[in-house]
Amino acid sequence: MKGLLFPTLKNYKKEYLKKDIFSGIIMAAVSIPISMGYAQIAGLPAVYGLYGSVFPILFFALFSTSKQFIFGVDAAPAAIVGAALVSLGIESGSKEAMQYVPVIALLTGLWLLLFYFLKAGRIVDFISTPVMGGFISGIALTIILMQIPKILGGKAGSGELPELAHHIFETCKEINWLSVALGVGALVFLRLAGKLIPKFPMAIVIMAVGVIATLLFHVDERGVVLLDAVESGLPKFHMFQFAGIDWTQAAGRSLMIAAVIMSETLLSENNFALKNGYKIDENKEILACSMGNLAAACVGCCPVNGSISRTSMNEQYEGKTQAVSITAGAVMAVVLVCATGFIGYLPVPVLTAIVISALMNVVELHLAIRLFKVSRNEFYIFVAACISVLFLGTIYGVVIGLLLSFIAVVLRATNPPRAFYGMIPGKEAYYDLKRNRNAYPIKNTIIYRFSENLFFANIKIFQSDIESSIKEDTKVVIVDAGAINSIDITAADRLEMMAKNFDKQGIHFYITEHSENVNEQMRSLGIGHLIEEGKVRRTILAALHDAGISSPCPLEIPEKVHAVHEAMIPAEEENTLEEFAWAFGDDAVEEIEKKVHQVMEQLHKLPDLERLAELGIEEKLKNWHSLGAIDEDEILRRMELHLDELPENLRGDRKVILQLIEKRRRKIEQQLLIHHPEIVEHLKKSRERLEKRLEKQNPEAARKLHKWEEEIREKKEP
Repeated sequence: MKGLLFPTLKNYKKEYLKKDIFSGIIMAAVSIPISMGYAQIAGLPAVYGLYGSVFPILFFALFSTSKQFIFGVDAAPAAIVGAALVSLGIESGSKEAMQYVPVIALLTGLWLLLFYFLKAGRIVDFISTPVMGGFISGIALTIILMQIPKILGGKAGSGELPELAHHIFETCKEINWLSVALGVGALVFLRLAGKLIPKFPMAIVIMAVGVIATLLFHVDERGVVLLDAVESGLPKFHMFQFAGIDWTQAAGRSLMIAAVIMSETLLSENNFALKNGYKIDENKEILACSMGNLAAACVGCCPVNGSISRTSMNEQYEGKTQAVSITAGAVMAVVLVCATGFIGYLPVPVLTAIVISALMNVVELHLAIRLFKVSRNEFYIFVAACISVLFLGTIYGVVIGLLLSFIAVVLRATNPPRAFYGMIPGKEAYYDLKRNRNAYPIKNTIIYRFSENLFFANIKIFQSDIESSIKEDTKVVIVDAGAINSIDITAADRLEMMAKNFDKQGIHFYITEHSENVNEQMRSLGIGHLIEEGKVRRTILAALHDAGISSPCPLEIPEKVHAVHEAMIPAEEENTLEEFAWAFGDDAVEEIEKKVHQVMEQLHKLPDLERLAELGIEEKLKNWHSLGAIDEDEILRRMELHLDELPENLRGDRKVILQLIEKRRRKIEQQLLIHHPEIVEHLKKSRERLEKRLEKQNPEAARKLHKWEEEIREKKEP
């Protein structure tokens, strides 16, 4: 066990001590109201929340490799236990509940111990963020709905959304308005403090105000419910009673809780570790969670979990090691021995407001908004998992979320990104023909990229895409398999059939750009003869050369192709700059303008025109030469429209700068005449269209530019 205990305290630095102790005190103070509330949700008296904040977090700190993570009584396990009690017909706070809940904690610890020995941490990799986010958000919303009746002056609700809504409706018939005022007022202050002074432990102040309200104004005499008073003293060892336990239910619920604890803790710990530049040992974290839960069971508490909200607060107060947890446990022990008297004076609606505020931070609304913007499918998975928990309970919520994740993976694999490629005149690489307006197919050649592994569910799409693109004059089909890492036997058989059909049609068929392991798979699947027949090449270029196509490759440039694009695409949505269009999509024009402004800002730093002439326009555009001839030509033209932004020392030389830009544009045209004379006419047409667009965008700048150009031409004329 040497070296296993307190790993975060190894090589401890003295400068950490002050912040660790201060943060530990804050963690203990914040945990008092939150852990008491969660204990009640789990069906236990509030004091057991304090019991769960002593030995469990100390045992977690004993083994944890996470420098920041805070352990304790938390939302998700408490909610699952509370739901289990409801399904079994066990009343919250009853003798049966106090017998059943510690057994759940014990089994949870044992499941986690089994996960540790099985090194099951990698299972977390198969639980997607939308599923976990939707599941946790659903649990948090369920608990909030359970707690609302307590603010109204009634008892906590139970069940799923329909039952909870009905209970809230019934409670509204007998509202205690003083209770509502205390609860809502406390919640408003907590939310405002979270926004304005996030580091301030407002929950402690609110709790103190609630106690004072009871002492001075006797709110309990006006119908406000108070917490039950508790005896002082450290938690005692719990004597387990196994008689009458439904082991099937207990084992199932505890397994789910163990999976949730492992998943939520590891995902969160990895996030904090990545953000703060340290590493964790995932398997040891499972062991730490197991030890914490076994300790919780031994003091009669509910299952415990890592707390994201308290860990975030620990990060704010710059806690450096698990000395924070040790301090928090010690402070909580002092509270239990010396200061439990206040508990019996704490109004339930105030404690409920503290719990609801903490749960509102657990609802991952920010994740839902982000998913809605970037991935609708994952957003729907998030919503489905959340709604499933609300309407069907935690078990079905997880199952439905996982099924939807699986379906999303299958759909993504069966309909992957794919494209036909061509070349841009003046460039050697291959580009998506749809995304790059100035890319053209190589004559008589199809280059097709498929961005997914080939297997039975998507091979038909692969085949259909290629075969539907075949024309009468097609002589070569090249598959860019750079994103294909594996093929199954169905795909192998279909590739063999396609190769035979292309041979009959006199079409060269090649598979290129893939890794060596794909060749090994092809041999093992019985289509190694494709390699021997020369149908497998390392690169697209090698396949082109084998088919008798040499550089520069002849391109198919259809007549009126630009006129078609001009008719279909509005002016400012036309992505004529291929690298920018590829990188920024619909924001390409905006990004072009940003880059042009950057060049103009660089010109501001030049002392005079001589320095500009020495560097040349080409030097300023050296990072953009790979954009291609027509692309660079557009950037140069846009620069001309921004000459009004020149610094004072260069404004008088606009015409000279125009000449430098024009020199670069002539050089572009000369290069095209040498390498791709067929594209020069299209360059001229592109310039004409660009002029019309730029005149619409900035007519005043275009008018001045034409005036300067006219003056330059007049000076050149004899």
